[in-house]
Amino acid sequence: MKTIILKDAHEQFKNYLQEKKRSNATIVAYGKDINQLISFLEELKINQIHQVTKDNLEAFLAKLQRGGYTAKSISRKINSTRTFYRFLKISEYVTDDPSLLVTHPRYQLAPPRILAPTEYRALRDAARNDLRIFAVIELLLQTGIRIGELATLQLQDVNNETLRIRPCEKHEERLVSLNKAAKEALKKYLEIRPKTKEDDRIFITKSGKPFLIRNIRTAIERYFRVCDIKNAKVNDLRHTFVAHHLKQGVSLVVLSKILGHKRLSTTERYLQFIGERGKENINLTEL
Repeated sequence: MKTIILKDAHEQFKNYLQEKKRSNATIVAYGKDINQLISFLEELKINQIHQVTKDNLEAFLAKLQRGGYTAKSISRKINSTRTFYRFLKISEYVTDDPSLLVTHPRYQLAPPRILAPTEYRALRDAARNDLRIFAVIELLLQTGIRIGELATLQLQDVNNETLRIRPCEKHEERLVSLNKAAKEALKKYLEIRPKTKEDDRIFITKSGKPFLIRNIRTAIERYFRVCDIKNAKVNDLRHTFVAHHLKQGVSLVVLSKILGHKRLSTTERYLQFIGERGKENINLTEL
C-alpha cells in the first residue's frame, strides 16, 4: 500500500475525475465536499489518508448536521466521499473503505415541479422573440434532455429527425427524436446563429463562445420571473416532459430510454404525480 497525505490525495482525485470526463460541475462539487472533509480531518491532526476511520467520517457528518445541513446534502457528501475512496483504492492508497460503513440519512424526495399548460405556454410566448432561448426552451421541453446535454450539443449531432446525445457523466450515448415544434425552433435559431470557427457547439454566445450551463440557467430563470412562474427551475422542463408523456400513455420503457434513465424505477416514480394515464402507445406528442 502506498502512502499519501490528504491534500495530495485531494489534488489527484480531481485529476482522476477529469480523466473520467466528469462534468466541471461534478468536479467542483466533489472537490468542495472532499476539501471540507480534509479540513475537518486536519483539525483532528489527521494528515495521512490511511489514518481515517469510520468514527472520523461519522464525526464529520455529525458536525455538518449540527451546522444545519439537510439530510439530502449530507447524503450527497457521503456519495462524494465514497467516490473519493473508490479512487483511493484504485490508486492503492488504501485497502479498506470506511465510507461504506457510514449509512445515508433518510429523507423524503420532494415531488417534481410539473409546469401547468398555462405556465409553459406563457414561458414560450415570453421567449418567442429571443430565438436562441426559445430554441433552448423548446428542446428541453419537447425532448426532455438534461441542461448539461443541451449545452454540449454540437452541430454534427443534429439532423432533420434526431439529436445525438453524447455520453455525459455516467450516461450513455443515445438518440432523441425531434418533433415539429423542436425542429422549427432549432431551425430558426440556426439561421441567425453567429458564424464562427471557434466552437461547433449549437448554442453559443454572440462572440462565438460556448453558451455555458450557468448562463443558460440564468436566462431561462429570468423568463420564469417575467411570466411570474413561481418556484420553477430549469430541470422542471424535463419533469414536465416526463409527466406529459406518461399521462398521454407513452410506454415507460420507451420513455426511460429517451430520458437516459439507468433504472426504470426512476421513470416510474412520476406515475404517482400524474393521475390517470391514457392507453399505452409509443407516439410522442408535442406539449
